[in-house]
Amino acid sequence: MIMRGYATQMEAARKGMVTEELKKVALKELMTVQELLPLVAAGKVVICANRNHKCIDPQGIGSMLKTKINVNLGVSGDCKDYDIEMKKVMEAVSMGAHAIMDLSSHGNTKPFRRKLTSECPAMIGTVPVYDSIIHYQRDLNTLTAKDFIDVVRLHAEDGVDFVTLHSGITTKTVEQIKKHTRKMNIVSRGGSLIFAWMCMTGEENPFYEYYDEILAICREYDMTISLGDACRPGCLADASDVCQIDELVRLGELTRRAWEKDVQVMVEGPGHMPIDQIAANMKIQQTICNGAPFYVLGPLVTDIAPGYDHITSAIGGAIAASAGAAFLCYVTPAEHLALPNLEDVKQGIIASKIAAHAADIAKGVRGAREIDDRMAEARRTFDWEAQWECAIDPEKAKAIRADRKPEHEDTCSMCGKFCAIRSMNKALAGDYIDIL
Repeated sequence: MIMRGYATQMEAARKGMVTEELKKVALKELMTVQELLPLVAAGKVVICANRNHKCIDPQGIGSMLKTKINVNLGVSGDCKDYDIEMKKVMEAVSMGAHAIMDLSSHGNTKPFRRKLTSECPAMIGTVPVYDSIIHYQRDLNTLTAKDFIDVVRLHAEDGVDFVTLHSGITTKTVEQIKKHTRKMNIVSRGGSLIFAWMCMTGEENPFYEYYDEILAICREYDMTISLGDACRPGCLADASDVCQIDELVRLGELTRRAWEKDVQVMVEGPGHMPIDQIAANMKIQQTICNGAPFYVLGPLVTDIAPGYDHITSAIGGAIAASAGAAFLCYVTPAEHLALPNLEDVKQGIIASKIAAHAADIAKGVRGAREIDDRMAEARRTFDWEAQWECAIDPEKAKAIRADRKPEHEDTCSMCGKFCAIRSMNKALAGDYIDIL
């Protein structure tokens, strides 16, 4: 067991120290520690693992690793049951979610957050600006910069592995938004709160102005910063506009400042975006932010699919991840409509897992194609049990087949004895092919 002689995973890697977390990640990614170590040292892979999150099952996030999935959960003023949210959390983890973001905006958030970091093995993320209002129970304009920073420390102490901080929105952004009218303005909840606070107080964004203090907190607890994109496009018309790109340039600057303190960083990205702009946005981010892992919401490739935005997101997510995004935030059928229920969560996770896996195959991630090859063999031999083992949602696959069960096991109720696989197997074996 290596004694902890480092502040963060990045500092350890830069010193050539192999942490227990890095060993586990290397094993999962079919890599050697010698291959993974320089990627963590360079900031191209992050291992989000707050030293106070004792039950974490560490994961690596980077474009050359398996694409990871985040699930957003949490209570609101209209849906206040923390027990239901915890049930969603454990279901999400059992389905393969790698991270849970607690976006709670109501009630006493601290016990739920601590329950997550004491019981949940997935990475835990939060957005401290939400909790600032809830924690102090005061109106937004009465909060001070110190209040915001103190909540960041509170989340670090509670074992949160990564925090979304909208540090890239500044007083310059306020003027840009006012002059360059967007169709959807700012759709980031955290970004809009910071924008409103700056407009009401006339002060600079505390997450930008006091960034060095935040870095000191993150270094102390080995908490990763996820640089939030306050100006992410909320509709296709706002994609790749001056506000989005200008903020991204600032996030590149903040990434480099964090790395100087050995603090790990992810950068968040769009948002709603036409298909033809996604790959270019991934490359721009990689250039401006020097390869820091990119964490994207979607992107959603059309604005007109409420109720089906898990599909619009999966399309964009597959393209984004194949072009370099490392971390996909799931989107559920309830996006833009309501707090997701358990079935919505499941549908969102499945859609994101399909997108991530498809991208991993395209990128040539080690081991990604193996399960597809096993599925192909199982289908060729009509090995239904092996097919369920390979399926991303075996229960649904089994239920569909059972509901429309064919007369013969070596067929399905779509083709019957016209099945191409059945005919080819018999033909190649020299057997008589009975159809009628």
